[in-house]
Amino acid sequence: MERAWIGIDAGKSAHHATAVDDGGQVIWSQRVANDQAAIEELIGKGLRTAENVTWAIDLAGSPAALAIALLLSAGQRLVYMPGRTVHRMSGAFRGEGKTDAKDAWVIAETARLRRDLAALSIKPELIAELAVLTAHRADLTTDWTRTITRLRDYLTGTFPALEKAFNFAKRGPLILLELFQTPQAIRDAGREEITAQLKARQARKATILANKALAAAEAQTVTLPGQNATARLIQQMASYLLALHRRIQELDNEIAELFEQHPQAPIILSMPGMGPVLGAEFLAAIGDTGNVRDADHLAAFAGLAPVPRESGRRVGVMRRPKHYSRTLRRVFYMSALTSLKFAGPNREYFDRKRAEGRKPRQALIALARRRVDVLWALLRDHRCFQPVAPTPAT
Repeated sequence: MERAWIGIDAGKSAHHATAVDDGGQVIWSQRVANDQAAIEELIGKGLRTAENVTWAIDLAGSPAALAIALLLSAGQRLVYMPGRTVHRMSGAFRGEGKTDAKDAWVIAETARLRRDLAALSIKPELIAELAVLTAHRADLTTDWTRTITRLRDYLTGTFPALEKAFNFAKRGPLILLELFQTPQAIRDAGREEITAQLKARQARKATILANKALAAAEAQTVTLPGQNATARLIQQMASYLLALHRRIQELDNEIAELFEQHPQAPIILSMPGMGPVLGAEFLAAIGDTGNVRDADHLAAFAGLAPVPRESGRRVGVMRRPKHYSRTLRRVFYMSALTSLKFAGPNREYFDRKRAEGRKPRQALIALARRRVDVLWALLRDHRCFQPVAPTPAT
């Protein structure tokens, strides 16, 4: 047989693979365990099926990592088909039933009919490590935000004056909470003892923290219901947040050291607002800069290029895209927002858009889109960003 398409419905413990020929007829369909020997046997069967084989898979995450690695190391062409595409294509074929075998068949048939599916490739080791570390950092920061929200909610129910007095995203207030959780405990300790304990824990501005804590404690003399049990939970959460803060800092240092080993790191860091973490997330999102054709392709991948929504007399109507890389969009948003803190071309461009009548969010989106063009040009030309000095007025 000259050509065949093999669809793989990936799973955690096992996959299901279905092969179809050039006419869409099923050649074979089988379940395969998620282990090296079984997958290698499947690859051999696929190679015996046809001279040219295209493999398609609906998952690119951890459960399919072994299958993807073995297929790519064997030199096979492998395309990725998002799960939403499989779900929508299932409605185009006969039958309402859903099985792994049918999903694998839908994947194979869709790969046979479409030629625009993205091909998967082996990531360089450096990019793969950055992807793992940045994803882990995202999990830690999500947990950090969720725990702080819960902590503030507990404080609001038992010690609202203290909750209003501090920003608990900083280390000093968390140290204070780990030591004292109730108004009575703060009053009993007194200013000198609180200051001494904070300084012993190397908290910044210990005197100011002690004064604010005492003022909050003196403003509340009543004991609210559940205060003792809540105080224990607050102490535990404060300790956890301090440990989490240290872990995130260590992870940031590890990401920065690894990111600096990339040959294009100096170019990315030269962009105002781009730091090692955002730069690492950028590389992890796109993999290799050679995978991006041009600036418009990069903007579409980041969700910064509007898509048309025309029908009948509705012409020229644009809408926000729905399918894009959330990580890449966050990189350009956060870097654009950070660049506004400093004077320069980014701030000037944002102010010009605001003067044209754009709302702050619209101006920020325009700036992020502009930065896509600039970053792409820098990577293409292999040069660092050099802001143009303003022309002096005559």
